[in-house]
Amino acid sequence: MTTPRRPPATAPPFGRVVTAMITPFTADGALDAEGAQRLATHLVDDGGCDALVLSGTTGESPTTSDAEKETLLRAVVEAVGDRARITAGIGTSDTRHSAALARSAERAGAHGLLVVTPYYSRPTQEAVAHHLRTVADATGLPVMLYDIPGRTGTALAAGTLLRLAAHPRIAGVKDCAYDPLKSAKVLAATGLAYYAGCDEQILPLRALGGAGCVSTAGNAAPRAVRAVLDAFDAGDTAGATRRQLALIPLIEAVTGGEHPGAVTVKALLNHLGLPAGPVRGPLLAADAELTRRLADALRTTLDRTADGDTAAVPAVVPG
Repeated sequence: MTTPRRPPATAPPFGRVVTAMITPFTADGALDAEGAQRLATHLVDDGGCDALVLSGTTGESPTTSDAEKETLLRAVVEAVGDRARITAGIGTSDTRHSAALARSAERAGAHGLLVVTPYYSRPTQEAVAHHLRTVADATGLPVMLYDIPGRTGTALAAGTLLRLAAHPRIAGVKDCAYDPLKSAKVLAATGLAYYAGCDEQILPLRALGGAGCVSTAGNAAPRAVRAVLDAFDAGDTAGATRRQLALIPLIEAVTGGEHPGAVTVKALLNHLGLPAGPVRGPLLAADAELTRRLADALRTTLDRTADGDTAAVPAVVPG
């Protein structure tokens, strides 16, 4: 027998069902702002997302210019900003640059900021904390820290997170550290809103008290991702488990192989006829065989849910 969970006293600061949205490009590789508006509207109005992250890893932020980031943000805020919370990825290895991007995002209408730990330079924990506080001090927006040592080479230590939690605008963590003990320690000791940044961790982290997810798979199957959290929050733990397990074929196909999420998600969205376009170098587009495997995985995941979303998947993958 399950017991319904009491809803949180306050809404999560960055939303609950958050998709890490790709950045659509035109066929010639230019920013597709109109396509971004259509995709954002689809994810929010049809997919049930209450928030989006722009210009994150899946959004190919290393290869978009500052001007493109601002144009993308303004376009999406105009399209859905009154119906969803929009968090702008503004993290770089350069503290001054990150602070400038934060101020630009605030002017463009962002509701929050995603700030990754500085990459490549491998700063000390003291230097990481200084960087993140400096960026948080640059605006009045809430900050979600992005802990992804597999990409940055620098993890946020538990002690660093505990100290940063005292900052008035550092409000959450996108957790891609694969360190559940650290996550639990920080959750137990602070008010930071924790978001599963890896789709296989959505239910485990929510069960520990996490606020929600920042999902890559949500680009292609937003309702199936939301269903995990909806079931758990309604007290249906068995249903939540079933729905989390149903996502595994898609999660493994999208993020479990050698191809980055931007590549796999764009292949799926192009296959489904949604705005995506090509990836930018150094990434390479998915070939027909990878696209077929991705489409099969999506179909398998949606077949295992009761959402009726399988109608969105063509019976035959275009050759």
